[in-house]
Amino acid sequence: MNNLNILIVEGNIREDSEFFIKAAGASAADNLKNLILKLEPLTNTEIINPGHDDETKNALENMSKYNGIVFTGGAMRINDMTDVIKKHINFASNCFEQKNKILAICWGLQVCSTAAGGKVNPGKNGAHIGIASDVTINNEGEKHFIYEDKKKIFTSPAFNFDEVSELPNNAILLSSDKVNNVMGVSFNAGNSEIIGLQYHPDYEYFQMLKLIAGRKERLFVNKNFLNEDEYENHVSYIKSKNELLNFNDRTCEVRNWLHYIRG
Repeated sequence: MNNLNILIVEGNIREDSEFFIKAAGASAADNLKNLILKLEPLTNTEIINPGHDDETKNALENMSKYNGIVFTGGAMRINDMTDVIKKHINFASNCFEQKNKILAICWGLQVCSTAAGGKVNPGKNGAHIGIASDVTINNEGEKHFIYEDKKKIFTSPAFNFDEVSELPNNAILLSSDKVNNVMGVSFNAGNSEIIGLQYHPDYEYFQMLKLIAGRKERLFVNKNFLNEDEYENHVSYIKSKNELLNFNDRTCEVRNWLHYIRG
């Protein structure tokens, strides 16, 4: 059996990666790499950042060697549309031109959806702050390989302020929750197959709690929490869910995707 070759696309700029490393113990890309290697220890991984032109050029020239591509989460917001964000979107568009199997997580979903003609806006029902409760798999999702062995209603680590507000053409909605309608989705763009998850099967709750603590001041400024009691109650709620979530349940989607790209 041949080893998998996977390209991991870092979703953060350097400053945000430094925060992730300090708060969560690893950059978004390294965190995803660590999970993949737990699930498939012999996998060959390569990490690039679309903000670095030399890295994207090399990846695009050698795209045929990858069995799959993963776009990670990140702290940027699509509608800021900085030059770096445009590079992330352009890289996704260039990936679509070739035959690729893509897993897009959180920020990665928003990048790939935008590149495929969808729209992203601030969440109209608020944000996920460390957790997404009662994500519900719909009928289409129950038939999709990404949710094989997944409970129909589940809770997952999640952290996002924006949502996919308009799906790309031909997209199939797979799951939703009360905060974001688009929590799981599949679509084709160009010659590529994309599966997008707005939540984080790649993170643990203790990492989310550290990210929350590191962003506490910003969360109060943004009025995600109105007072200290509200903040502490939310943290306690996440801690209670941490005791109930096991590794296999949390990482089910990544494991299923790895099996799929192996063929």
